[in-house]
Amino acid sequence: MFPVHRGHLDALSTSIGIYQHARADRPDPAHGYCTDDVSRALLVDLLHQREIGWDTVAPSAIRNIAFLGQAFEEATGRFRNFRTADGEWSEAPGSEDSCARALYGLGEAIASCPPGAPRDEARDLFERALHASSRVTHLRPMATVLLACDAAERGGLRGEVAEVYQRVGHDLRSVFESRLVTHAWPWPEERLTYENELPARALITGGYRLGHRRMARIGLRVLDWLIDAQTWQGGVLSTIGNAGWWSKGTEMAHFDQQPISATSLLLAADAAHRATGRERYAKAMEMSYGWFLGRNILGCCVAEPMFGACHDGFGPAGVNENQGAESTLMWLMAVEHIRALRAAPPTANEVAPRVPAAVR
Repeated sequence: MFPVHRGHLDALSTSIGIYQHARADRPDPAHGYCTDDVSRALLVDLLHQREIGWDTVAPSAIRNIAFLGQAFEEATGRFRNFRTADGEWSEAPGSEDSCARALYGLGEAIASCPPGAPRDEARDLFERALHASSRVTHLRPMATVLLACDAAERGGLRGEVAEVYQRVGHDLRSVFESRLVTHAWPWPEERLTYENELPARALITGGYRLGHRRMARIGLRVLDWLIDAQTWQGGVLSTIGNAGWWSKGTEMAHFDQQPISATSLLLAADAAHRATGRERYAKAMEMSYGWFLGRNILGCCVAEPMFGACHDGFGPAGVNENQGAESTLMWLMAVEHIRALRAAPPTANEVAPRVPAAVR
């Protein structure tokens, strides 16, 4: 395994947060910062502390929690997303995606930060943001809110968190039980786009945690379908490309492929492996990880492991030379989840139900 390398992460970061974009390997301040990437950077900090300790990542984690606090609007209960290089906010409020991602980052901070001010700040902000951020209506934000509640519960929060967890879990499951879902197309929309495995991951995690067996089975079925659809010749991952995506009744686009898609599958497979112990999901994680290192349809290396960086995916002509925040953070997440898998493969039902199992 590669050692923890935060070189590019540090290069993209300032006293405010992490720049969204880069030109090649150099930060591009023109596009400033966004709550989406700061929330992801916080997740990476929390993963890295397992290997290099809290003291090493604390300055970055504290800065990222502070950014989310500054992004929060008390009047709306939501988070702003985009911020210029000089610190001025340019949007209010942010999208459902960005608000849900902020909530999830805070939830994981509650679960993983050591006792002290940063954890207390994350908890206070989570509780103030939960009501508005949980009123999401789109598929992926619903999934992210579910994961946020799961993390906060692991961190000891109850009350409204438990109520939101149940409500959003029910709503997400209901979406996947709609009349649009068929055996051949087990997806509640006419088109698959980005981060498609995120709802499956949330259904699996929530289903096992809440004891909703049917919910977990739906998530596993959707994930199995996505794994099979994106496993290419030779057992390599070919993710759904953003130059056309994949509409029902058509062939999926294979370009341009992006790191967020590979890591989305890896994280969902990790949740499935922890819940079931099935080797199929460990293999899917390794397949996703291999995508970064050249086991893809172009045979190109997307990650730069010795610099802790990652290119912004690839198209028909090859790798995108830019190494922005989202892509780099997706690579760093993938490394840490594979490190955990290889160090101590989880056993079946590690995610124990907190209520008696029932078919619902």
